[in-house]
Amino acid sequence: MKKGYIFETPIGRIFLVEEDQVLTHLCLPNSLPPQNIIFQKTAFLQKVAKQLEEYFNGTRTEFTIPLHPQGTDFQKKCWQALQKIPYGKTCSYQEIASAIGNPKACRAVGMANHYNPIAILIPCHRVIGANGKLVGYGGGLNIKQYLLQLEQGRKLC
Repeated sequence: MKKGYIFETPIGRIFLVEEDQVLTHLCLPNSLPPQNIIFQKTAFLQKVAKQLEEYFNGTRTEFTIPLHPQGTDFQKKCWQALQKIPYGKTCSYQEIASAIGNPKACRAVGMANHYNPIAILIPCHRVIGANGKLVGYGGGLNIKQYLLQLEQGRKLC
């Protein structure tokens, strides 16, 4: 059974979901959580919340949480590539498409990012347009900008 916990962060309320001690969803503010959730603050979800708190405080650059995102094989391949983007760095949709061996799949990579069920830990916020501009983010561009500035050690808006 999936268990969920709402966690307050500097970007708003985040909804965490686990099943059998693996994280299945991290829903950003204004995102809908999956259905059939039991609200329960489990030890595992407390660990996730603690690591997120450290991330937002600037003391954590890597997460050690087991993840289990549900998606197509292509989406999973994209999400694995996203997890290789170093903290504080960005890359383009083109670079992700090339990294997964499909350099013409930029738009498909964008759609995979859109359906990323574990934002922040699978860092789709680190993907920017080829021109260096911030484009598309499920949580809104203001949250994307906040996360990138946090990771780059710049003053937060």
